[in-house]
Amino acid sequence: MTSTDTTRDASDSTSERDSPPGLLGRIGGWGTDHRRILFGTWLAAIIVLGAFAPSVFSSLAGAGWQANGSESVQVRDLAQQHFGGNASSAVQVVVHSDTATVTDPSMRAVFDQIGRDLSADPRFGEIVAPQPGMTISRDAHTGILIAGANASTDKMVAAVDDHTAELTALSRDGIEVYPTGASALWADFNKANHDAMIKAELFSWPVTLAIMVLAFGSLVAAGLPLLLTVAGLVASAGGLVLLNHITPISVWAMNFAMMFALALGIDYALFIVSRFRDALSKRGDRRRAVIETMDTAGKAVFLSGLTVLVSLSAVLLVPAPAVRTMAVGIMLAVVFVLAATLTLLPTVLGALGPKVNAVALPYAKRQEHRSPVFHRWGTLLHKHPWPFAVVSLGLLVLLALPVFGLKVAMPSISVVPQDSAVRQGYALVQEQFGPGAPGALQVVVPQADAAATASAAASSPGIAMVTPPQPARDGSDYALLQAIPSVDPSDPQMGSILDTLRDRVPADALVGGAPAENLDLQAALNDYLPIIVGIILVMGFLLLLVALQAPLIALLGTIVSLLSTGAAFGVAKLIFQDGHGASLLGFTPQGFLDGWGPVFFFAMIFAIAMDYTVFLLATAKEHYEKTGDPYTAQIDGMAHSGRVIFAAAAVMVAVFFSFALADPLPPKEMGIILGVAVLLDAVLIRLILLPVLLRITGHAGWWSPTWLRRALPAISFSHN
Repeated sequence: MTSTDTTRDASDSTSERDSPPGLLGRIGGWGTDHRRILFGTWLAAIIVLGAFAPSVFSSLAGAGWQANGSESVQVRDLAQQHFGGNASSAVQVVVHSDTATVTDPSMRAVFDQIGRDLSADPRFGEIVAPQPGMTISRDAHTGILIAGANASTDKMVAAVDDHTAELTALSRDGIEVYPTGASALWADFNKANHDAMIKAELFSWPVTLAIMVLAFGSLVAAGLPLLLTVAGLVASAGGLVLLNHITPISVWAMNFAMMFALALGIDYALFIVSRFRDALSKRGDRRRAVIETMDTAGKAVFLSGLTVLVSLSAVLLVPAPAVRTMAVGIMLAVVFVLAATLTLLPTVLGALGPKVNAVALPYAKRQEHRSPVFHRWGTLLHKHPWPFAVVSLGLLVLLALPVFGLKVAMPSISVVPQDSAVRQGYALVQEQFGPGAPGALQVVVPQADAAATASAAASSPGIAMVTPPQPARDGSDYALLQAIPSVDPSDPQMGSILDTLRDRVPADALVGGAPAENLDLQAALNDYLPIIVGIILVMGFLLLLVALQAPLIALLGTIVSLLSTGAAFGVAKLIFQDGHGASLLGFTPQGFLDGWGPVFFFAMIFAIAMDYTVFLLATAKEHYEKTGDPYTAQIDGMAHSGRVIFAAAAVMVAVFFSFALADPLPPKEMGIILGVAVLLDAVLIRLILLPVLLRITGHAGWWSPTWLRRALPAISFSHN
């Protein structure tokens, strides 16, 4: 060690004594000193939770797409309780033959076998054989057996999963058998999406590793974020299984958690590992490097994770179990990934020390944390701020304009693979019974008003047929009618048909059914969207304000994050609603975006956007605290964070765009929307517009009134 190094270390020791480390720095230092305890704790947690992880997809719930407390959910509950389970969650088994009729022995034998198989399962309620004029086609070549729902919607989806193979195996000798209905649709829908998500994940991992190796130039440094993410995912998967024993958790929660945790975990680890390598090269002491890393980059990661959790927590307001638990799944994964980033990762780095650069590529030795490329880019932005501001802002606004024509609706049957049993059964029902037959509306009414309700329903526009009122099976004072729409359940007219029917039937009649449940859920999502957007924006601003202690920069950071979100949805409208590029991406546009997209994707996109905002502005604030110079803050903020932001964005885009390769539409929507959002946010905002705003605002951007500084907790990103 040279005399200069000795002097520097002595200076560092003095600085550490004069300025004691913060909480995260102390945690990092403790972990470095007690690595066996911390490693043992994490290993035990991963083993315990990991024991439950393999059953995550088979254990989690498959339904929950409903608006709790809505009229349609009340109808489903009443139908299940009083009408032998003939609710929207009942299973319809369609049997068809071109040669035999329902009364022929071969067809009767199939129906008898179906009845025996399903009646042996307590999850099914009353088994109703095909009825003339109702569930037998006019040519008598098609019949529908109804197996009532005697369990929750989640268990009914699982029941269909369990019996689909044996039901479809009855298709032989010219007879076709297909389970269909809402429960069957969700069963096939979940399976198709799960398979697509797994394939996309497997594809994204090697791509991600390649990007990480290029970014770090070292196999060891590149592998750390992936190992960290695996630890977080395993723990969150086991946690979801345990949580499912308390309240049903949607299987989509794990699907989203896998994708989001991978992208976000790598993001966090990139920032920490990059800063550690820089601190280690300057200090030469692994423990001090860990403390400095956690006192600077660790704070940014913590605040970023907190912003993500706050954004997603707003989604919990939506009274839909599936939507809520998707948010819970991601939040749980983020908590585990964040905990691993702030405890396990610094301990691993402290143990590795200089070995973090092992197995390095030749060019890695020339790498600096302060990137000369991004220093030159920051300087260019500083010299010519206005042209860059106008171009980037103009592009974002132009891409965001289509969002004003965005239409949303719940997914249609077209999102299920064409060769799935439920879609083939759906098509057969439409062919034999009419376009609206797969989506019957159910009306539950007191017996005294049954006749008047049937008459009102029959005369309501858009209703093709109304079945005779059926008395309750348990002798209660209820009657059930089935109103068959004249249009496909996903047709845009369905909303007005439902509203008109509800207006025409007596006040004590309740209208539900699968289409009504979708429409009631969509209405709830639409009602809560502005509330959720408002909460996320306010909380995002407050978190930035606390972190940066600068009102103007916090406000600008929030506004530009909103810009990238709007632009992403504008692109989504052009692709998924208007169909631009649909043939290239391999899908048939529905004419709308899936209904849960705006609420859920807004929270996710804004969280990711704020993630990059915190990284950039925290680095800029660190240099402003050291020098008091806005020029240095902007230039060095870009020089020290630009490469990390670029690499993190490349990883996220690769992860998200890998889902665009999926056949089912929902993961394709998710991947493209999130991928476009990250691409726009990283390129146009974090690497252009936000640094330009720092240049334009100068000292004013970092100014804070005295009373505000006193009111806010003292947070500093600099480490002397």
